Amino acid sequence: MDDESWTRDGIRVRGGGPANGDGTGQPVLLLLHGLAANGAVWDGWRPVLQRHWPGRWLAPDLPGHGGSEPLDDYTFHTLATGVARILDPGQRLVVLGHSLGGVLGLALAGDGFTLPIEAVVGLGVKVAWREEELTRLAALAQRPVAWFDSRAEATARYLRISGLDGLLDPASPTVDAGLRSDDGRWRLALDPSAFAVGAPDMEGLLAGSRAEVTLARGERDQMVSREQLTRLVPAPVTLPGLGHNAHVEDPAAVFELLRPCLDGAGRP
Repeated sequence: MDDESWTRDGIRVRGGGPANGDGTGQPVLLLLHGLAANGAVWDGWRPVLQRHWPGRWLAPDLPGHGGSEPLDDYTFHTLATGVARILDPGQRLVVLGHSLGGVLGLALAGDGFTLPIEAVVGLGVKVAWREEELTRLAALAQRPVAWFDSRAEATARYLRISGLDGLLDPASPTVDAGLRSDDGRWRLALDPSAFAVGAPDMEGLLAGSRAEVTLARGERDQMVSREQLTRLVPAPVTLPGLGHNAHVEDPAAVFELLRPCLDGAGRP
């Protein structure tokens, strides 16, 4: 099946790969983006997935991000519930989540859901939070939507707040997915209230996960250190030369984290 996009239960989804029931026997790969980004950040993965992932893949916009509808209240559980609505409850799953997406992958693999998730790879998950950081996020969540007089101004804000500055071409369709326009003015597609999600209980999420868990980070990631991850899991993975958005910088390198999840060889 060709790559496509659709909206289901208020969630915008990008997807591709062969249709379910094609005989591959492979799980669906669920790609979850980080806070303030959207599913378009996985656009650079299409060639890698086409070549190496034998099954289907899904890359939703999280609630309140991109083309997905906002929530009245943002918690890890409500965000995960929004994602769960697009999933077939009987379909085997592997989750690769970046930052917030990694937390949601763990939540989906926990007792609050009954999804058959076999593995969760959490990339660049921030696991240690200072009080001033949480205070800043709470303040961002209270701000009204900001409108800009030009796409360039809105783009600069989007790239900065999503951590993608310098990684994406400002003129690209991937950036367009993070913007909205109305009557000549521009805004971010992000609902500012999403910043209220807070800090995750990583110990509890890891203890409650029914899936195999891998935590990874880019070597240059300033959001999380290897030492912090080592306190949570015995063998975190460090990806040489990459930063917080390692999945955008080098899709092929990050895909290697998924190799143990494949039942068989990738496509030739």
